[in-house]
Amino acid sequence: MKRVSVSKHPDGWKAKVAGNERASKVCATQSECREFGIGLAKKIGAEFTLHGKDGRIREKNSYGNDPKSIKG
Repeated sequence: MKRVSVSKHPDGWKAKVAGNERASKVCATQSECREFGIGLAKKIGAEFTLHGKDGRIREKNSYGNDPKSIKG
């Protein structure tokens, strides 16, 4: 499954698809990159991860084919 992550960048924040060399987008704010990253994850059916300034995961969601079948 593909993954989209938002993390700190020298120029602000970046949204990047795992395995790609370059960021898909560099933003001034974390919230701007979060919105872009979620949209990108939905578009390509990927898992989304948002990292804080310290690199720790703040948010995680799957917008693709979730392999787990959870009864609700």
